[in-house]
Amino acid sequence: MSSSNTAEIKLLVVDIDGTIAGKSNQVNPRVKQAITAAQAQGIRVGIATGRMYKSALRFHHEIGADVPIMAYQGAWIQDPATGVTHRHLPVPVEIARELIDYFEQSHLLDKLSIHVYRDDCLYVRGINTDTELYIGRSGIGVSPVDDLRKVLANLTDRPTKILAMSEDVELIEELRLDLRQRYTPEQLHVTTSVPIFLETTQSGVNKASAIDYVATELLGITSGNVLAIGDNYNDVEMIAYAGIGVAMGNAPADVQSLADWVAPDIEADGVAAAIEKFILNT
Repeated sequence: MSSSNTAEIKLLVVDIDGTIAGKSNQVNPRVKQAITAAQAQGIRVGIATGRMYKSALRFHHEIGADVPIMAYQGAWIQDPATGVTHRHLPVPVEIARELIDYFEQSHLLDKLSIHVYRDDCLYVRGINTDTELYIGRSGIGVSPVDDLRKVLANLTDRPTKILAMSEDVELIEELRLDLRQRYTPEQLHVTTSVPIFLETTQSGVNKASAIDYVATELLGITSGNVLAIGDNYNDVEMIAYAGIGVAMGNAPADVQSLADWVAPDIEADGVAAAIEKFILNT
């Protein structure tokens, strides 16, 4: 994080879940109004999310975002206005196959739902209650396959992300720590977006690198011109990167400790409060 003032902010980047979308899975009117007011002052707006591109698309349009969507923790950057995919950093097939073997160990098989994302499509080995809830919130279709390895049959079948889901948050944390021992940061990026999601992407993939690409390559601005707002561990890098990094009030305490400012929580329209403070001066 760098020292900054409101005159320097040129790009606002927001996460979706827990940041602009709470339990209702909708963006509250006050948040939309604040974003519109920021855009009226010439601020560009973008979304950085762990969601699939097609799942993030509704929110992109709803808040009137005008820079490419940074989906899959930043592994996939695509502009809805032009259809151009500016960057795609998938997981190598060999590592993806290892991950499926790992998550399908006999003692884990009945405890985890495994999601493989390839070509912005979601593949699962079966649809259970957890997957149904995920599909409902994400608003996307799903393709069941009897063996997830079939999705990775060829070396060109590189998945964008592999996710393991479980209501057992202690198990998710145990697996997160174990995977970080098995793979170096140069081999695999391992994070959680919410406590029940363990997400793996290519090494070097995070929201900060995606924002840096959009800021420097597409907009010609620097990190000091960015206001980034997030609520969980997959937002840590972008909060640290931005000139002003804001954590939501519902973020874990150690995520909040890294931020320049802690906003009210999601149900109290924390994003609107941050925009009002750092952009609108109200």
